[in-house]
Order: sequence, then C-alpha cells, then structure tokens
Amino acid sequence: MRRTADCCQRTAFVRNCAPTRTIESWTLICVKILSLGKMTNRKQLNVALTIAGSDSGGGAGIQADLKTFSALGVHGTSAITCVTAQNPSGVRSIQPVRPAIVRDQIDAILDGFPVRAAKTGMLYSAAIVKAVAASLRARKGLRVVVDPVMVATSGARLLQPNAVRVLQDELLPWAALVTPNVPEAEILVDARIRTIEDSREAARVIHKRFGCAALVKGGHLTGLREAVDLFTDGKTELLLSARFVRGISTHGTGCTYSAAITAWLARGHDLTRAVICAKGYIAGAIAGSRKAGGHGVLSWNFSGIG
Repeated sequence: MRRTADCCQRTAFVRNCAPTRTIESWTLICVKILSLGKMTNRKQLNVALTIAGSDSGGGAGIQADLKTFSALGVHGTSAITCVTAQNPSGVRSIQPVRPAIVRDQIDAILDGFPVRAAKTGMLYSAAIVKAVAASLRARKGLRVVVDPVMVATSGARLLQPNAVRVLQDELLPWAALVTPNVPEAEILVDARIRTIEDSREAARVIHKRFGCAALVKGGHLTGLREAVDLFTDGKTELLLSARFVRGISTHGTGCTYSAAITAWLARGHDLTRAVICAKGYIAGAIAGSRKAGGHGVLSWNFSGIG
C-alpha cells in the first residue's frame, strides 16, 4: 500500500504544478520525481514465468498472463511457444516455435531470475510439451500451474491430438495444479461432465490419476446462475462460485485465472489460498470488463494490490 500512496502523492504533485508550462519548470518537476525515486528503498519483486502462445489480439495467452502478473505486483517473464495471428473473431494461423528455442527461453529465465512459480498455456505440439517438461522437471521446488489449453474460444485447436497423452504423461505428474475447463476435464478423465457433482468427481479423478491438484472450472456448465469451480488437492476440497455476468466476452479468462494463481504462488501463498484469491480476481476482471474497438476485454487492473 505504501507504493500506491507514493504514486498518488507524486501524481498530485504533478497536477498541482500543471499550470506552469515552461520547459524549465517541467524539467524541475522531473528531476524532483527522479530524486524521490532514488531516495526510496526499491522493493524486490517476486518473479513468475509464463510459457504460452502469443495472442496478437492481446486478450489471452502471453499478453493476458503478463498483464495479470503486473496487476498482482509480480514481475512477469515469458517463454513463447507459438505465434498466432488472431483477433476476437478467430485464429487465422499458428506458427509454433522450434522446441529447442522454447527450451532455451525457459532455461535462460530460470538461470537468470529467482522464479518462484510458473504456468503453462498453449503448448500446441508433443515436441514442445516434451521440451517444456524437460526444462521444468530439472528445476526442483518450482511450483508449476498447467492450464491445459486445447481449443480456443473461437474453436481453433491449440493442442494437437497426439500431444494430449504427452501432456498427461510428462507434465501433469510434476505439476502443482492443473486447471481444465469442462471440455478439457472431459478429455483428461474420459467422461461426460454435466453437473457440479460431475465436476467434483472429475477433480478427484484427475488428482488420483496424475498426482497433481485439480481445479475444474465450471463456466461451461449449463443451467446455472453461477460459475462454479471445484478444487481438490487430495486433502482440501473447495467449491468456488461467482455469479455469471451476462453479455460479457470471456476470451482470455482461463489464461488470466491460471496466471492469477501463479502470481499468488509467486507472492508466497500456499496453493489453496492462491486459488481462492485468483477466483476473486478473475470474477472482478470479468465484472469490470471494458470495450476495445468494440470487443470485450477483461479488466486486468481490477486489483488494488500495492
């Protein structure tokens, strides 16, 4: 909160000086602000890593993850797995990055920064999944959130069919948490999910089968007035709910939700607390959605984190 207060004081200072428009006076203002910055003890930011695809429309993928990290007071680093050409109407084309380059990006970040938590998003191919898993498994103690992105909101396939088994075998067993939506959870458990109780059972099956905690997101369940998510880590079970906000685009909500969990883990929270905090954050980001060029975008700056 102290940093927020400092920013407000500096903003007020600039506003109070606004009527003075000479170059000399503006220079003096800038020098004073820089001096204030030098006198302030610089806070060490916690670091998080996102490994995902680039969304040229800015609403999901790497772009959404980094906005979320920043909003929650975490320094965001990234490893890009794919470049996509897309806008809110759909994905036009996908260019995967060579697996060796993906791994080099991850290793460069993990060698250079004290990353406390990481997340994966769009991985696209079996070769990329293997490269990511190899790098992450080599780093003991790193908490990893896997968002098993399989299909875009527009319907484009973001994970090739032969990569699903590799994800299950080589990445999920080393993850702290996996965050599937209902269609993704159905693939992971090979069963239909139609009710909240189905989601609860799917979360239990995922935990038992892969050894990681599971958060099954219920936004695709029909006939409900709330988005109900089920979490289990084998010891604690949570039912997290928030009212649906009608008429709002949900592009990027899954990326943002998992990024928020990763950010809270990087800030030192345990997994259960991180999931609870992230549910509140994504609910606020959806409720505060705005328009950009006529398209709905999430309000990543919903948080008041200082």
